[in-house]
Amino acid sequence: MSQTISITAIASISSLGNSPQTIWENYLSDIPCFSKQFLDHSTTLVAALDSNSKNEVEALRQSDIKYKSLDKSVLYAMVASRKAVQKASWTKGDEFGINIGSSRGATDLFEKHFQEYLETGKAQTLASPTTTLGNISSWVGHDLQSTGPEISHSITCSTALHAVLNGVAWLRAGMADKFLVGGSEAPLTDFTIGQMRALKIYSKSEEQYPNRALDLDKKQNTMILGEGAGVCCLEMGKKENALAFIEGVGYATEILEHNISISAEATCFQKSMKMALQNIDISDVDAIVMHAPGTIKGDLTEYKAIQKVFGENLPLLTTNKWKIGHTFGASGILSMEMAILMMQHNKFIGVPFAKAQKQKKPIKKVLVNAVGFGGNAVSLLLSL
Repeated sequence: MSQTISITAIASISSLGNSPQTIWENYLSDIPCFSKQFLDHSTTLVAALDSNSKNEVEALRQSDIKYKSLDKSVLYAMVASRKAVQKASWTKGDEFGINIGSSRGATDLFEKHFQEYLETGKAQTLASPTTTLGNISSWVGHDLQSTGPEISHSITCSTALHAVLNGVAWLRAGMADKFLVGGSEAPLTDFTIGQMRALKIYSKSEEQYPNRALDLDKKQNTMILGEGAGVCCLEMGKKENALAFIEGVGYATEILEHNISISAEATCFQKSMKMALQNIDISDVDAIVMHAPGTIKGDLTEYKAIQKVFGENLPLLTTNKWKIGHTFGASGILSMEMAILMMQHNKFIGVPFAKAQKQKKPIKKVLVNAVGFGGNAVSLLLSL
């Protein structure tokens, strides 16, 4: 890239916790962060927020009467954003852009409002304003009292990394000096789980590791949903307080064969990875945090794409979805956080049931992948 982009802070809220120390400690454990909830008429494995994070969300909800009617997806983004801007030392009144997206948006509130409409024939006054996707960035901007542009979008599971792309584009274009970017998702609802089961991709496993992300020999789909939000602070230039730098960005789409299609060798991923890596020797890539949702086709096609790009000299490969499930629009930013933590601690976090991979050199460059329904791929190269 012609101009350096610094990541000066990153913060998240998920089943891993909400502080860097807690999140890292959980990554060092081989125990998945799954629990059971009764959803879609049956007991269902999910990756829900940890108790401390739930308390923070509830405290935020109760702190302002206007916040009591907001969806969880909005509140999660607000909690994470407060943490991120504090770490980056951004203050109220600062001019910075905000782009936080979501795959499903306010699904919990939407389902409740629609159910009430079916039962009573009347819609609540706040039904429309509290279920629009634009809620996320606009309420975060209100809470932080920022004065820059506010953008919300949905590009399914690559939403958060598309937010990063947007932030990079605004910074490189000179239209902003700072951008807050990320994704938020609260998909643990009856109808959302029902949709995933209708696609026949939700895990039915009762094993120790019910989400078999990166198990390329699995015979059934094992995706599990998780909830959470993550955001990072982007600034133009090489900042002294940078956690990491965005060294390359890549993106690509595929021609659709059907609504959730992706080619056998994930052509979109091949293109996005090559674009992100065009200015470096690919042997310099130390690790890849894969999208790998735990589905048979999703995992295997991405792996084949990586083989096509890297040949026999594969970097270390990992994913966090065996542990925290698939958080849809927030998943890419949580993968970025994992990548940054591995670089900071110089320790590779692998998948416990996958073939062991030995770290042979310091982790200084990590590629992060995400893809959404319809082959909408993004790859980011992060470096120390």
